[in-house]
Amino acid sequence: MNNNQSQALANAPVGRLLAKLAAPAIAAQIVNLLYNMVDRMYIGHIEGVGKLALTGVGVCFPLIMIISAFAALVGMGAAPRASIFMGKGDKTTAEKIMNNSFSLLLIIAALLTVVFFFFAEPILMKFGASENTIQYALEYMEIYSLGTVFVLLTLGMNSFISAQGFAKISMLTVVIGAVCNIILDPVFIFLLDMGVKGAAVATIISQFISAVWILHFLKGNRTELKLNTAYMKPDPKIFMPSMALGLSPFIMQATESLISVCFNSSLLRYGGDIAVGSMTILTSVMTFSILPLQGLCQGAQPIISYNYGAKAADRVKKAFRLTLISCLVYSFAMWALVMMSPDSFIKLFNNDAELVTFASHALRIYMAVNCVFGAQIACQQTFISLGNAKCSLFLALLRKIILLIPLIYILPMFIADKTTAVFLAEPVADIIAVSCTVLLFTKEFKKAIKTLNS
Repeated sequence: MNNNQSQALANAPVGRLLAKLAAPAIAAQIVNLLYNMVDRMYIGHIEGVGKLALTGVGVCFPLIMIISAFAALVGMGAAPRASIFMGKGDKTTAEKIMNNSFSLLLIIAALLTVVFFFFAEPILMKFGASENTIQYALEYMEIYSLGTVFVLLTLGMNSFISAQGFAKISMLTVVIGAVCNIILDPVFIFLLDMGVKGAAVATIISQFISAVWILHFLKGNRTELKLNTAYMKPDPKIFMPSMALGLSPFIMQATESLISVCFNSSLLRYGGDIAVGSMTILTSVMTFSILPLQGLCQGAQPIISYNYGAKAADRVKKAFRLTLISCLVYSFAMWALVMMSPDSFIKLFNNDAELVTFASHALRIYMAVNCVFGAQIACQQTFISLGNAKCSLFLALLRKIILLIPLIYILPMFIADKTTAVFLAEPVADIIAVSCTVLLFTKEFKKAIKTLNS
């Protein structure tokens, strides 16, 4: 980052700095959400087949989350480490971290493209597709997989723009892609009559444009960390610690894929295609409740990481406190809106009366304790900002693997309404996970601050 960026992270009032960095990051996450939701909104309104097409594309969501998870493994693990080394004044190591990440993203993209293009059908059938929906899932996924490299570069490398304090540039990366997608979707889906295939084509063109924007910026004069072929050869000493830190966000996103499979297979068994279709919508609404929180924490990350590297304990504490309060306010507001009018959210995707009634009831259950989820995100993301890979990894495993997945299968054994029992697994897991997270974070954060003061 340039001297002005460094001076701001080190000396600017924390509250004002957090607002400056978080506002564009939150806007970017909201736009990114629209990026993902617009496809589903248009697809859900395709005349005659909208409901089945929406369910088919929803089954692709676990695969898309796996792609995003690998971007998080590389980018979200490496970017905080780069910020910490910047805080220490070690620009060379920070630049090596970024360039190693670029190379890893290209390698991973090549592997995922092969797997998802050639083995899409058996994977999608395992992930909850039915004979009624598989054709729509395949139409979307086979095209989307060809744009994997653009998705990974966009999501993975944008983290390094945010980590240097260029929140507005990071936001523009997402806005450019989203605007292109919103414009191209109706053109390809309806005007060119490509249906589900058109949605996938629009998405990968948009991601390509975003990737070009990022690479152009990271080779320009404004950024201190630059793409440099001299540092691109993968070095385990450079990328392994970053990937260790990235395991937590990787598991958070990759297990979303596994959880989608568990939800979809259970719901298909107990409630049929309408239950799986409802889950597609519920997942979208839940994402809307989480992504702005991640944007807020993304804005706080360079402040916390840089000042942690610079041993400025008071600024680290203040940044976390403001982040926590802001996250809780948002999560409570979102929860209140869902509880008061769940059908308003459902109708964004489909107006089918049966689906709206079923999904509205399910949404209230699914997000019953979402009001406290802000604490989970704030604490878990701050662990990553502090470079505490072990605690962040444990918390990611706790909520998803240890609690939620078993509950999806256990609760239907004890509750007569099986589909309700499956949806109920989410709030039960959340309340336990949030309680454990707050207790662990309180202990570990005090310990981290004490090391800075010693």
